[in-house]
Amino acid sequence: MSASQFTRRSILTLLLSATVATTASGQTQTQTKPFEPQVGQPGKDVVWVPTSQALVDKMLDLAKVTANDTVYDLGSGDGRTVITAAKRGARAYGIEYNPDMVELSKKNAAAAGVTEDRATFMRADLFETDFSKATVITMFLLPDINLKLRPKILDMRPGTRIVSNTFTMGEWEPDVMETVTEGCTTWCTALHWIVPAKVEGAWKMAPGGELALTQTFQKLSGTMRNGANTVPITEGKMHGDEITFKAGGTTYTGHVSGNSIKGTTPNGWSATK
Repeated sequence: MSASQFTRRSILTLLLSATVATTASGQTQTQTKPFEPQVGQPGKDVVWVPTSQALVDKMLDLAKVTANDTVYDLGSGDGRTVITAAKRGARAYGIEYNPDMVELSKKNAAAAGVTEDRATFMRADLFETDFSKATVITMFLLPDINLKLRPKILDMRPGTRIVSNTFTMGEWEPDVMETVTEGCTTWCTALHWIVPAKVEGAWKMAPGGELALTQTFQKLSGTMRNGANTVPITEGKMHGDEITFKAGGTTYTGHVSGNSIKGTTPNGWSATK
């Protein structure tokens, strides 16, 4: 091999080595670049739009989240609602389908000083997840997704608190709706529901009488009969397991437990199915 041939081959080898090294370096940089979520990025059920911290605080305030609560955030995104709930002492869980968002949430929680025993993030499908142990549900989903989840939510323990960013539950009217005017520019309304006990049907009252209840979510109507006297029920409402209605000029209140009602006002009344 001539000297010139050797030189050309050496230069070619060096160029190829440099190209491979540059390509490998570029691939490494691409692979190690931190994931950054983009507003509007597609997801399984909805696109991702972050909830402002001001509205997160309002949602948790409406639900009166304390250290005694178990909070599930459905579609937890970057984890901010779960982290905020955990900082209030609650045991909080984030359900998120995007694995990159799950990992980002874990990093955000660690950076915020929130430990894994207070905040757990799971890569899971909303419709396949058991959140029956929740005392509070938070979500920022679309109305059609809320409607699909509604039957499952209504089967939860009476008194479970539900809070949604902006979007409704169809005909199930919220118990409370508030809009944040400071620290929030878009998607600034919090809607709050309390899962009502199911009381529709015929009840036998003590010391005497019958109660016929018709229920539409938390609203009640119907009649009360005592002997030959039947009067309509007005202003009937469920607040979790607490029942209130008026009949014959009297306001009745009580607590529902399955197929029994223990009356609190007036004294001594009760009912069983």
